[in-house]
This record gives sequence, C-alpha cells and structure tokens, in this order.
Amino acid sequence: MRISPELRRKLISVAAVSAALLTAAPASVAVAQEAAPRPAAVPTAQTEAAPGIQAERLIVGYKSGATEAKSNKAAAADAESKAEKTGEDIDFQRRLGTGAALVELGTHPTRASVADVVAQYKADPQVAYVVPDRLNKPTAVTPNDTEYSKQWDLFESTAGMNVPGAWDTTTGSGVTVAVIDTGYVAHSDLAANIVGGYDFISDTAVSVDGNGRDSNPADPGDWYNANECGAGIPASTSSWHGTHVAGTIAAATNNGKGIAGIAHGAKISPVRVLGKCGGYDSDIIDAITWASGGSVSGVPANTNVAKVINMSLGGGGACSSATQSAINGAVNRGTSVVVAAGNENQNVSGASPANCNNVIAVAATNRAGSRASYSNYGSLVDIAAPGGETRTSTANGILSTLNSGTKTPSSENYDFYQGTSMATPHVAGLAALMKSANSALTPAQIESAMKANARALPGTCSGGCGAGLADAAKTVQAVKGGTSTGTTFSSTTAVAIPDDGAAIESPISVTGRSGNAPSALQVGVDITHTYRGDLVIDLVAPDGSTYRLKSAASDSADNVNTTYTVNASGEAANGTWKLRVQDTAAQDTGTLNGWKLTF
Repeated sequence: MRISPELRRKLISVAAVSAALLTAAPASVAVAQEAAPRPAAVPTAQTEAAPGIQAERLIVGYKSGATEAKSNKAAAADAESKAEKTGEDIDFQRRLGTGAALVELGTHPTRASVADVVAQYKADPQVAYVVPDRLNKPTAVTPNDTEYSKQWDLFESTAGMNVPGAWDTTTGSGVTVAVIDTGYVAHSDLAANIVGGYDFISDTAVSVDGNGRDSNPADPGDWYNANECGAGIPASTSSWHGTHVAGTIAAATNNGKGIAGIAHGAKISPVRVLGKCGGYDSDIIDAITWASGGSVSGVPANTNVAKVINMSLGGGGACSSATQSAINGAVNRGTSVVVAAGNENQNVSGASPANCNNVIAVAATNRAGSRASYSNYGSLVDIAAPGGETRTSTANGILSTLNSGTKTPSSENYDFYQGTSMATPHVAGLAALMKSANSALTPAQIESAMKANARALPGTCSGGCGAGLADAAKTVQAVKGGTSTGTTFSSTTAVAIPDDGAAIESPISVTGRSGNAPSALQVGVDITHTYRGDLVIDLVAPDGSTYRLKSAASDSADNVNTTYTVNASGEAANGTWKLRVQDTAAQDTGTLNGWKLTF
C-alpha cells in the first residue's frame, strides 16, 4: 500500500550547482596602415552568515554529539522542523565531506527569509555554525609579462578593450590567425605561437629577399631610400610591421617577459605580401584565398587554414571586383576578414580594402577613447579599437614585438606604434577569442556580436566610428557556448534505479567540441518508473558542477520521457558528462533506459 506523499519524509537529494565560471600609395599598391595593471582580485569566501545576506543554500555544521551530525534522516527532519517554524522552504540536500549538512532554501529567497532561517539554526544548541553556500568564480590573474603595465589598450578602464575579463573563458586556443603583412622577423616572445605561412610577393623589386614566391615568410626588412617609392616620399627604415601586428594578437603570455597577446592561445600564420614600397593587389588576393583554405595555382595547399585574417594595410580607390571576390571566397569558407580603416583622416569610402563588403573595418581610438586624429571614419566603419596616438607621449601608443634593425634584422625589442594598423589586430584577436569560445560562429555572427556588445566611445568621434569601442569580455561572454548545432551524444546503456535512496550515474563522453557548452543545452531523458514523483534528476558537468533537472514532487504518474534545457555556457563542452538519478522514497523502482546531450 502506498504511503501518502504528504507523509513521506524526503531522503537525500543531490547537490545543486556548486560553482560557475565567469567567468580589448597608388590605387594598385597597398601600404601598411600605420600612423598600470589592475591587481588580481582573488575572492575570499565569507565564513559566517551576516544579517541580510542573500543566499539560496546554507551549510550547517552540527556539534559532534548531535544526532543530525551523523544521520541524514535526522538532518532532514531538522530542516523540516525549522521550515515549519519559519514558514520558509528548507530542504536537506546532502552531507558534505566535512560532515556538515547542505540545505536549500527554495526558489529566490529574500534577505529577510534567509535571516529568519539563519536565526533558527543559530538558536539551536546542537548547531555549531551556519554559513552561506557562496558562489565563487575564478578571477583572471594579471599576467607576469614584464611590459604588461604599459599595455593600457588591454586593461585601462577608460579606453582599454577589457581583454583580461575574456581570458577566464578563452585565450584563443584552436584558432589560427593569418597576418597578411610584411612577414615575420624572429622574436622569442612570439615564436611559440608561429605556424607555417607563405611569401606571396612575386615581384623581386618588392620582395627584397632576392626571389619570388616561396614558403619562407621571413621579413628581410622593407626600408627604402628617399624618392625610391615615389617623388617626394622621404626615406624610411624597416618597419617590421607584420611582427608588431602579430604580437598584439598572440604574443606569448604569462612567460615572465615582454608583452601579453590578446589571443595568446591562438596561432599566427605569417603571410607576406608587403615589401619595399608596399604590395600589389594581385599578391594580396592570392594571400587571402590561400590563408582561408582556397587553392592558388603553383602554391602548396595550406595546412594552417586561418579562421581569422588580419589585414593592416590599404590603398586608395574603390574596392575592386577582384579583391571583393577574394574576400567573399574567404568569408564563404568561414574566415573572418578584419581590415584597417586607414590613416588619412578621411571617409573610409575612399580606402580599399576597408570599403569592401564582408569585412570588419576598424577605426582607431586614442588613450582617452576618442577617434585618433589620423583615423579614417564614416558609415563603412564597423567598430573601433585602441590604435594609440603618440603626439603627446610615446607611451600613448600600442606596445608590441619588434626588431631594432634599421634595414636588416638585428636584435629583437619592443616599441610603441600608432595607427589603424594597431587597432585592427585588437579586433582580429577578439575574433579569435570568439571563435575559440564558440567554434560554430560564422563570420557574420562574429561581426554582429562584436557590434552588439561594443560600448559607447568614452570620447568623441566625428564622422562615425561604427558600433563603438570593442569590448572583449562582454563579447566573449555573449557568445560562449552559442546555440545548438544539432550534434548529439547519447548513452543507451540501461541502468537500474534502486529503491534504497542511492543515486546512480550514467556517463556520456563529449569530444571534438570547441569552447563551452551552449546556453540552451538539450538534455533528453528516458526513464521507466512507476511513480516519477520520487525521482530527483541532475546533470553533472565535467568539472563536477550539477544542474537540477527535476526535483521530487507529489506526482504519481509513470515514467520520465522528456527533454530539459540547461544553460551550460559556463562549462567546457568536452569531457565526461553524467546524468544522476535518485529515487528518494520506498516501494517503487525503475530504469534509466538512456539519455542524450544535443549541442
């Protein structure tokens, strides 16, 4: 004979969520577009319940001689007794490893109701302590890179890009960024993140290295004499421009030297198109195609296909059909193309390839958060990022990896540059962070999310700077996990559900995913049971965090055959997930027939 549900004492259920993750030339020739850390705040858990505290769970420590210190039934009975006295929902959840009891206070308890419950426990002579079960979150640690304090563009509250806040979620791992630029000069603060690239300069007068196209993207220097690149153009030393851009994106971080890269877990594929006096559209077009995984005649297939392309370069005139075709091909292959708006202090409509379709055109801001005096502007600008402005102080520029050689390579160093060339890798780095956090994102979704989560410029921008200043932490938080792509992992192994209050678990191993689980993770459950009101069901994430799918209730119907939706965006997708099922009362048994996760 069935005992009335109202008279049945609840037994042990399982833990609720224990933690969550938180968790910046001529039309035919393109030229390079140049023109104090916060201390780590490591949270310390409160150890005592204070008046007016907000909490959904309490940890209750009973004195060693108390029955409740050893008996779950006694602890559950004590919770029910205090619930009757306070009129609040209080449910015993489980026994902690220390012997303390975890109790849950129902849905969205008020500060006043929490205070009433705490007072009841404190007044009990058998209770040694009662403390809130606080939610702790990881906090990004300030990198130990020796020059990090000079990277205002990453962390300063006024006009920095809020990059450290994104590192709790992702550092860009699994993503390759192609830097289509002057190539790469060896630098120890970047070397670990360099993968194979290519030299696409076909004209030996431009290439300087004595040959045409080859698999060596090393930068031999792009210096030139006065009037060599056009009448009235003064001499210039080598810029090592591509190396400076690459360092902003992915310099090695927390290695005790130099600077921190925005997406320091990503890889850089240097693709050389700019040499003496610049680079031709034809070479850049082939570079865009190859970097994104397309085929170029006479060039080996790319084994390091990039999902982000950085082009800190540009020339005058309208976007040509030939360049647009290459960009469209890259985007159709799933690669985001990020381009400098240009440094002519004019409308970007006259600067190519920033005026092409399907690109993310980037304007530059200064340390005060206003449009930099040199930056192009206009309705075709998509977003702004720190590019620096060194008129009053070199330190107001963007610090990155460089070389001291005036003509040919010499010793590695670091230096401040300014320009939309410097703003662009900030956005390319953000794109890499986003793609790493959610591999399903398309180039259009990446651009849209950047714009939607940008913040208003702290300063001014005459002419238009797009959606505002890019915000790395906010944008990554918005896209991590993303939406369901329909990939399903399942278990069809039947597991008996015992009638003794013991929980059973069924595992599913998730592999091949990138970034975090979606905010709408689908959990399909198939359970045969003669009285489903007895059942408590939880999803257990790979890190041990639990998500309550179903609580025990007065529900006499049979079976559980349904799909639950869980916001699991704070959890890494890959790993072993478990479904935990517990029968909290006697007389009825059942079987977990199977379950599945749909990402």
